[in-house]
Amino acid sequence: MNIKYIPLLFILLIATFSSNAQGHNINVSVSNSNDTSIILGYHFNKQMLVQDTAYINPEGGFTFEGNAPLKQGIYVIYLNSEKLFDVLIGKEQKLNINIDANNLPHSIIINGSNESSNFLEYQKFIQTKQREAKSIQDVLKAEEETSNKEKLQQQLRDMGDEVQQKALQLIQANPNTFLASFLQGLQEVEVPEMNAPEGTANPDSIIQQKRFDYYKAHYFDNIDFQDERFLRTPYFANKIERYLSQALVVPDTINKGIDQMIEKAEGCDEVQDYLIKFLFNWANESKVMGMDRVMVHVGEKYYLSGKADWANEEFIAKLQERVDKLKPNLIGNIAPDFKMESITGEVFRLSEIDALFTILIFWEPECGHCEKEVPRLNKEVWQKYADKGVKIIAIYTQHEKEPWQKFIEDNALEEWIHLYDPYNKSGFRSNYDIYSTPVIYILDKNKQIKAKRLAAEQIPGFLDHYLKLL
Repeated sequence: MNIKYIPLLFILLIATFSSNAQGHNINVSVSNSNDTSIILGYHFNKQMLVQDTAYINPEGGFTFEGNAPLKQGIYVIYLNSEKLFDVLIGKEQKLNINIDANNLPHSIIINGSNESSNFLEYQKFIQTKQREAKSIQDVLKAEEETSNKEKLQQQLRDMGDEVQQKALQLIQANPNTFLASFLQGLQEVEVPEMNAPEGTANPDSIIQQKRFDYYKAHYFDNIDFQDERFLRTPYFANKIERYLSQALVVPDTINKGIDQMIEKAEGCDEVQDYLIKFLFNWANESKVMGMDRVMVHVGEKYYLSGKADWANEEFIAKLQERVDKLKPNLIGNIAPDFKMESITGEVFRLSEIDALFTILIFWEPECGHCEKEVPRLNKEVWQKYADKGVKIIAIYTQHEKEPWQKFIEDNALEEWIHLYDPYNKSGFRSNYDIYSTPVIYILDKNKQIKAKRLAAEQIPGFLDHYLKLL
């Protein structure tokens, strides 16, 4: 009967051995330190998150261990808030790390993983070159002789080439490793020489545009969106942000770029889910005018469609409500039409007001910010642009006429078109997303929204730009 259980026992032993073999064991020996605990963290989304804490053992060292392997990436060992260093964790996760806390990172020795020790070598090399570069830059700042400046600048360029060559050597020497992928991801795309067609006017401008278009199209050539290890690097999120804000810039172009990134990650759920969350938050938190179009796009296509199946019902309901309020007043849309009553009893319809530019301001006299912004709008905009086809429609968001009338008279605003909605028929709060005051919109002659939520002092520069184009 016992014989029958021997195979099962061996299977359990083999399974246990295999599990331990595939786990992680990182032993850290630290000299010149009084720390009784150290932390293992990792890079993620421009932050360093905690993975584990190790406490000092009787031998005076620290051990991070577990039956499961760590997800590969760039990790951080914290000795304390002032002393920390990066460690690459690849396939080999049985590491011995020796540290002198008074000499980081040059005292560090890593055994057990060629990939991790090669990354350490690269870090030390980079720090050495950074110190050399700083010394040259300090001399360059004080140098007045042009020929000497050129020599120093050439030394810096040569140093940059040396750093790049070091990375390329490590990539070639460590194929099919996370180290190679990590270093490859650091490399900027190389833009080839471009030429403009013969006889072209402004060839420099055309070449510059062609170079930029190539750079934009090949920006992610060195990043594999099917490789979830890039999520645990210190540069992945920053590289995406730079692409959105410097290579794409315009909301409609950003939306296309977002869709392309998410499509590249199809099949790698960890990367794709991360991108959807990251890109939504980036757009939602942006202070740049017009980025609400990006938030609406990501919200509708990936959250409200059910693609983001991790989002709970409460979040989806609030997002749907927010999207519904933003969609009518996105930049580029025709402004929602309305019909309102003026302070003198006349009826005005927005679509019937003839103006080269129409400035809408939603306000109320009891609002402290409005008390400053409305007179500023009169001085900085109306008095300078009224004779250039600009009209101001001031929409009073309340109902009591007396304080409204008094503010208009006290600030000499009679030349504006003053409207209000005493019976709440126009839907302006929903259509123009008015949840506080003042709020300013700028419409062109076709009532297309060209800008919104500007401060009064920003409007002259905006108008000057567009008036030059007419």
